[in-house]
Amino acid sequence: MIGQAPAFWSRPGSWRGALLSPIGHVIGAITLRQMARPGAVIAVPVLCVGNPTVGGAGKTPTTLMVLSHLKARGARPFALLRGHGGRLAGPVRVDPTRHDAAAVGDESLLLAAEAPTIVSRDRVAGARLAVAEGATHIVMDDGFQNPSLTKDVTLLVIDGAAGVGNGRVLPAGPLRAPLAPQIALADAVLLVGEGAAGAAVGTMARQAGKVVLEASIVPDATTIAALRGQRVLAFAGIGRPEKLAMTLAEAGIEVARLRAFPDHHPYSAGDIAGLMDEADDAGLTLVTTSKDLARLNGAAFSTFASRITALPVRMEVSDAAALDDLLARASMRSASR
Repeated sequence: MIGQAPAFWSRPGSWRGALLSPIGHVIGAITLRQMARPGAVIAVPVLCVGNPTVGGAGKTPTTLMVLSHLKARGARPFALLRGHGGRLAGPVRVDPTRHDAAAVGDESLLLAAEAPTIVSRDRVAGARLAVAEGATHIVMDDGFQNPSLTKDVTLLVIDGAAGVGNGRVLPAGPLRAPLAPQIALADAVLLVGEGAAGAAVGTMARQAGKVVLEASIVPDATTIAALRGQRVLAFAGIGRPEKLAMTLAEAGIEVARLRAFPDHHPYSAGDIAGLMDEADDAGLTLVTTSKDLARLNGAAFSTFASRITALPVRMEVSDAAALDDLLARASMRSASR
């Protein structure tokens, strides 16, 4: 779990980034060495949706899109993830009727609404459970830098506006390891939204011979229609809370205020009561993400439920055929092992 990213992570010329870069070189080298280790081979195709940085880029909406594409083609994919923010180590199959975000994490609950979902800190054990329960494909939400499981296809998700920040490695910047070697180990890059920072990563990926896809976040039309004419107080505890405000603004909704919380923030009743008071005082409507709403499902929040609007979104790729080619590549590589 991480808090808000330091501001200097987005500033290439920052002295703080330069000062911390020697530590980043060490951490990056260690991460690349770990990524080079051979992983366990599973009997079904394994697709990994990852990113080269920490923080939100759109991995979970992308995973949902991949699951949907596979299901539309007759497959029975399972989602596999660590379950950030949840207490269960797993492997366990997520059951939304008895598991909450405190047990399995918020992302797991979203994925379980689309396809069978396994939470496991041990990726290999989780993959084996998925196969035992009938998975034809495994789609990993995160885990690109984790070498324990052999991936047949890896798709790196890049936020078009944020790119890779200042291009430095933790703690000097948001990268988990140097960018070029990470791209070399991936099959494709998915650019989410427009922006020069993301376009630069796309150029690097094309030069490395990688597939580059473009996609956008599409908000739920019914929810947007219901918010028309209202001024909103948006709040989110995700990797980039400002993305919620941007999505609303681009859909024509006036965002009067944004309240940002750390990624996977475990909301308290006091947090929500404070937001309610602020919204009431300013005549604003409270809007959050579906991921955040998944963490507001306990008895302490029952009295607030009707006062908060969640904005569902979906990832929409511009070239569905290219995505299907990647999925087919995973099946061919798995079959050839």
